[in-house]
Amino acid sequence: MKKVNLIVVLALIFTTTIFGQKTFTLTSKDLGGEASKIQEFNGFGCSGENQSPQLSWKNAPEGTKSFAVTMYDPDAPTGSGFWHWVVFDIPANTNELVTNSGTKSNLLPKGAVQSVTDYGIKGFGGPCPPKGHGFHQYIITVYALKTDKLGTDENTNPAVVGFNLWNQTLAKASIMAYYKR
Repeated sequence: MKKVNLIVVLALIFTTTIFGQKTFTLTSKDLGGEASKIQEFNGFGCSGENQSPQLSWKNAPEGTKSFAVTMYDPDAPTGSGFWHWVVFDIPANTNELVTNSGTKSNLLPKGAVQSVTDYGIKGFGGPCPPKGHGFHQYIITVYALKTDKLGTDENTNPAVVGFNLWNQTLAKASIMAYYKR
């Protein structure tokens, strides 16, 4: 009986090791569940540093030709949420965006494009929920895309970018941060 149990355990370990999938994963060294004054927008009644967080990802699916990153607040009192960051055409050999690359575009990988946000600016626009509105969730998503160029430009609004992302996505991974004022 012990020999049969040992064989079953070894078989389970072997099949898990051989056939186990590695999941597409997004992490950040700058965010630990909550955004801070470092990420908070500077404007619109907010006085933060407006620095985009460091982001890194791993285990992109086979066939990935580029990446895109978005930051979205579904809790904004607009009826349609609020897009804080839209960057795409990130080369496939990239697996990190460094801190503040959304504000200082010279820190972005060559070829990456940042389009307009709901603030009406190009690049990162940090959290700035209305005072007393409670915690808002900020969903940061990296998309592994099946095209090297999304076919949009820096003037494309987030809804159109989102449509193109939906059509070209192989996989996506998200993290969430909360913030209130």
